[in-house]
Amino acid sequence: MPNPPLRLFDRSAAVRTAAFAASGIPLYFVLGLRPIWWLAWFAPLPLLALSWRSGGASTRWPGYLAALIGLSVNFRYYRTVLSLPLAIAVVLVQAWLWVFVVQASRRVVARYAAWWTAFAYPVIWVAVDTFLAALLPDGNWGSLAYTQTPFLPIMQTASLFGTAGVVFLVCLVPSTLAVAIVFGRRLRRAGLLYGATLALVGGAVAFGAVRLRQPIQGRPTTFGLVAIDDAIGPRASASYMKSIWDAYDRQIEVLGKQGAEIIVLPEKIGLVSPEVAQQWQRHLSALAASHNVWIEAGAAVFGAGSQANVSWLFVGDGSLAATYQKHHLAPPERHALPPTIAGTTYTVQAMAGRTYGLAICKDMHFASLGRVYGLRGVSTMLVPAWDFGLDGWLEARTTSVRGVENGYGIVRCAREGLMTVSDAYGRVVAEAPSGPLPGKSLLVTTNVAAQLPVLYTQVGNLFGWICVAAAAGFLVFGRGAGQGNARERGPG
Repeated sequence: MPNPPLRLFDRSAAVRTAAFAASGIPLYFVLGLRPIWWLAWFAPLPLLALSWRSGGASTRWPGYLAALIGLSVNFRYYRTVLSLPLAIAVVLVQAWLWVFVVQASRRVVARYAAWWTAFAYPVIWVAVDTFLAALLPDGNWGSLAYTQTPFLPIMQTASLFGTAGVVFLVCLVPSTLAVAIVFGRRLRRAGLLYGATLALVGGAVAFGAVRLRQPIQGRPTTFGLVAIDDAIGPRASASYMKSIWDAYDRQIEVLGKQGAEIIVLPEKIGLVSPEVAQQWQRHLSALAASHNVWIEAGAAVFGAGSQANVSWLFVGDGSLAATYQKHHLAPPERHALPPTIAGTTYTVQAMAGRTYGLAICKDMHFASLGRVYGLRGVSTMLVPAWDFGLDGWLEARTTSVRGVENGYGIVRCAREGLMTVSDAYGRVVAEAPSGPLPGKSLLVTTNVAAQLPVLYTQVGNLFGWICVAAAAGFLVFGRGAGQGNARERGPG
């Protein structure tokens, strides 16, 4: 018998690889800095359906390719904050996480072939998201939950279960559709799955719609925000430093005359010595007193072998009411010389019967920090920030989620980003971009109400940790699926 001809080209493998590569395209428009929120509900579907209809080993690397295509959208941004090796490593690890979640949930689907297996994918993703938020210095930045900030009804789920609840819902829909595609009419009790998915998503939207109809009643308060993109370095000339402060002075004067009661300036207006920092404090104190306004401003102060990223809050009589030191450092700060020392204390300040909390930029990416202020009854957070241009929209919306979780408003003033005021429902009350000299300003009057009562502030990320336990069960019970093909198994 003659030997079979040598096959130099595997058409089926090429087609499968091409299909997987194409499945990464919708992810590209969901995982970036300005995601298409509605696409997030369907973007993972092609990857899930392709992976779950085929054997595990044969889909692992094509699935990794799909994830790389989707995550490549952020590579340019990572290069602005990370070295080239670290930027590559971040994308590779994030792609591995996608493959891990898809393959782990596939094993459950393949082994049990039952309607309830559709819950494996959202539960495992929530577990991964929970671990990222708890363990990494950047938390769960880029979580699928933040893709939904424009969809305010679904975002109200965060007031109950935090970002974990939003991730669960967003992942449940494509998982349900993927199970439907894999098994079709062979899936027994399919009605239970479809009914549960409709009830959970529909109930969440209805809850959010009702919640958004509740007005926020409180004391009308006028906020002013000023952001100048130009920064003051440690070796800045006196004339350059004066040009920056002259611009801030003019903007503050105008806002004060327009009725601003609280003015927020950006993070790290400059990197200065303790002596210069004292000069700045005296200057800001005089500004606050002369215009009878509260002023918060950020600066980095370097001393003997270290530096601190701080914000100062001045009362309308010119006195320094509080100094806050940033807790969570951005990637450039974590590698700065001299090293930046993270803060550990939380700062609240009463004014006109309301309680204000202080934080700086990246601090508000962490639900744990946001919840601490929620437990302290904060009405509004004042947040100086410094973005990296490309990420301005996502950083502002990520910050707004902390307000939904804990029932407070947020005033965030970023240079190289957006000046944003959002309410306790995550609605953007006012927003404007920052700009180079002479800078940009924003004046907005909004009701500052007492903190809204929310479940999340009381229980924290309880739902996320429940999903961690459930995911551990799925991983254990999914073992033994091997390379089984879900199409070849009878539905259970």
